[in-house]
Amino acid sequence: MANELRLVEAIRQALREEMARDESVVVYGEDVGVSGGVFRATQELQEEFPEQVYDAPLAEAAILGMGVGLGATGFTPVPEIQFASFAYQGFHQLVQHASRMRSRTRGTLGVPMTVRMPYGGGIRALELHSESFEAGFAHVPGLKTVVPSNPSDAKGLLTAAIRDPDPVMFLESTSRYRASRESVPEGEHTVPLGEAEVVREGADVTVVAWGAMLHEAMSAVEDAEVDAEVIDLRTVSPMDSATILESVRKTGRCVVVHEAPRTGGLGAEIIARINDDALYHLEAPVERVTGYDVPFPMFAREEAYRPDEERIRRGIERALSA
Repeated sequence: MANELRLVEAIRQALREEMARDESVVVYGEDVGVSGGVFRATQELQEEFPEQVYDAPLAEAAILGMGVGLGATGFTPVPEIQFASFAYQGFHQLVQHASRMRSRTRGTLGVPMTVRMPYGGGIRALELHSESFEAGFAHVPGLKTVVPSNPSDAKGLLTAAIRDPDPVMFLESTSRYRASRESVPEGEHTVPLGEAEVVREGADVTVVAWGAMLHEAMSAVEDAEVDAEVIDLRTVSPMDSATILESVRKTGRCVVVHEAPRTGGLGAEIIARINDDALYHLEAPVERVTGYDVPFPMFAREEAYRPDEERIRRGIERALSA
């Protein structure tokens, strides 16, 4: 049985079902209780689970640090950071403690914490509310980093993340929260972490994207009438290199799309892996369509910064013409 849900509703359903299944699951964060969160992802959950949903003070270091303690003592914390950029205030808790607890204690303790956070542009938010920092989280050994692009994956990936024995950064595209309704399985539904999905098969070029950019890429491919294979990475760390490499060996060309700045972005890592293991299959250099190496701009310039259908289409054309 399935329901037609928006992404934000699928997130709420996953949280509700996991708290009902396991009373060790604790949801907390700034305004997540009484108000139901900035985007209402946790709306009414405190009423249903008064012993498992809590409001937290405006203190990201404390929110993440408490998750380390909760996770190491038998709880399954699911903190929400109100916007991804606010996590910088508690980054030391992730790097110094959460990510290395298992190795530090030789497997004695783990931190089964899932950190939910809205990220990315497209909603004309204020400064420090629209950044895409997935490459920074992915660079930390011991952290898994997940970015769903649709409601069904959002529920399945969040469920898998909550059940994972180690910390997971769960990034939710703000522009996709209410963008569409899609069929989402009711009840038990998981999507394995670390597995990409080929959402469109093709023979001429491989397009790799995740989160909100997956939808821009799909629109660009359809408008350009290109026989493109499109891959939704879904989990950016650990990255499913095998699916990307298999596709590139077939098509010989590749375009990587991400909203984050170009320098040091995950596009560079994907290119490096292709060069390592599929270089002789390439017919042209891998193209990157990304954000620019500037701070995410304010309202009037937001859409000029984010990759759109036209920029992606031009990237595909460059890959095909080389």
